[in-house]
Amino acid sequence: MKFPVCCGLALAVVLIGILFIAPVSAIENNLKFSGTLVSDPCELDPNTTELTVDFGTVIKKGLYLHQRTNAKPFTINLIECDIAQGNEVTITFSGTESTTLPGALAVTGTTGIAIGLENTDGTPQAINQPTPVYTLANGTNSFTLQAYVAGEPDALQAQSITTGDFNATATFEMAYP
Repeated sequence: MKFPVCCGLALAVVLIGILFIAPVSAIENNLKFSGTLVSDPCELDPNTTELTVDFGTVIKKGLYLHQRTNAKPFTINLIECDIAQGNEVTITFSGTESTTLPGALAVTGTTGIAIGLENTDGTPQAINQPTPVYTLANGTNSFTLQAYVAGEPDALQAQSITTGDFNATATFEMAYP
């Protein structure tokens, strides 16, 4: 039986490859798994897993005059807390940070503004940074923070904030230190 030159060459390569296959052996116990199983002290209240803060209509002139809007509160609830498993929590809000207003959340849709976060006492809460440590109590715990629309410094100075719809998204994560 004759093979065309291309097929004969391919057959020779396959036969040579078979000659050089080394036997495969298994080494016992060469893959190990480990980890730590923990139980969080609290459960996130299903009613506060997805939150929306609606700023309604924001007046551009008000931003030029006051640099920001009044704060709008939002609350995160933890339920079924058992402080025997841990009595502290921090919250980190993760999202795209404004390049011109550090610590604030960047928006899409308009330019010249960002979303700021703060604690109820007015202390700024930077995006992508954990809150101060909150002390937990048994049962239900509520944490209220505030959000506001802020004018970015350059846009305020140049009075170049654009109008239109805007939105931003952040993800919050609870950590039990």
